[in-house]
Amino acid sequence: MNISRVGVDIAKSVFHVHGVDRHDQVQWRGKYSRDKWLDAIANRVPVGAEIGMEACASAHHWARELQARGYHVKLIAAQFVKPYVKSNKNDRVDAEAICEAMGRPNMRFVAVKTVGQQDVQAAHRIREELVHQRTAKANQIRGLVGEYGIVAPVGIGKLRAALPRWLEDAENGLTDAFRVLLAGLAEDLRHLDDRIETVTASIEHQVQTDPVAKRLMTLRGVGPLTASALSGALGDGQAFRRGRDFAASLGLTPRQHSTGGRDRLLGISKRGDSYLRKLLVHGARAVLRHAEGKDDGLSDWVRRLSERKHVNVAIVALANKTARIAWAITHRDVAYDPALASQAA
Repeated sequence: MNISRVGVDIAKSVFHVHGVDRHDQVQWRGKYSRDKWLDAIANRVPVGAEIGMEACASAHHWARELQARGYHVKLIAAQFVKPYVKSNKNDRVDAEAICEAMGRPNMRFVAVKTVGQQDVQAAHRIREELVHQRTAKANQIRGLVGEYGIVAPVGIGKLRAALPRWLEDAENGLTDAFRVLLAGLAEDLRHLDDRIETVTASIEHQVQTDPVAKRLMTLRGVGPLTASALSGALGDGQAFRRGRDFAASLGLTPRQHSTGGRDRLLGISKRGDSYLRKLLVHGARAVLRHAEGKDDGLSDWVRRLSERKHVNVAIVALANKTARIAWAITHRDVAYDPALASQAA
């Protein structure tokens, strides 16, 4: 059996495989349990063959396991597999579609993440979820005290300061029963603050031990959180052929709707990593806010752009440029050069 390419539909417990030879003739179809499918691959597929999977939950883990056994692993975004699904969808057909998609000469693949990259990504995801929970808790407090005629101040910092005053003020109309509930909500808010602070400190500590992240922090508008997220997303930078490809993966490049030889560019696509895109846009907004009075090339560039375009267009353009510069620094293993910052990466 001369299998050269295998598509694998991964799941929680059951894995389907579809293998073909170098002439695209089907050589193997199978269904295996979670603890047996790797052995089945090792017994039937020669080392060096290509194994393809959708880039979904646990895909990076299985990709590392297969790479350790000497296979070439290709991860494909699910939207690129869907056009190759024939007729009704099921796991066997999905495995066949993955095998077909990975054999296309111009197919785009997802880079396999290292364990370190997944650790960084996990920290950021946990922190972002904690921030969402804190916002929800603050909004709940505002809504509840509003029922008692108390108007909560704008800003979570002011809300924290107001909570002890509300609890101590005996004339504000709050009942004893509600004060007990409000004290519990205040404690929940403090607990979320402590959790966010702990995870943030962990990320900042990781940045200080990561040489790539430390170089990225020299970029304008890039702090510890953004540098850590960029380092985790880029790795060694080899997964992207150029800076524009990385910016496109973050949804910072225009959508295109062209036909009949007529190019039509729309707003940014907003595809890909929305969390990292948000960090870059917020950083760019801070850079633009403090660009006045500075004579460096990047400040001049973004200031002139904001005079011609809407301020939000200038901010997104700067975020795009920051992403490209970050890719160049990582891919070429060089330090940030402010003299080149106003040029395209």
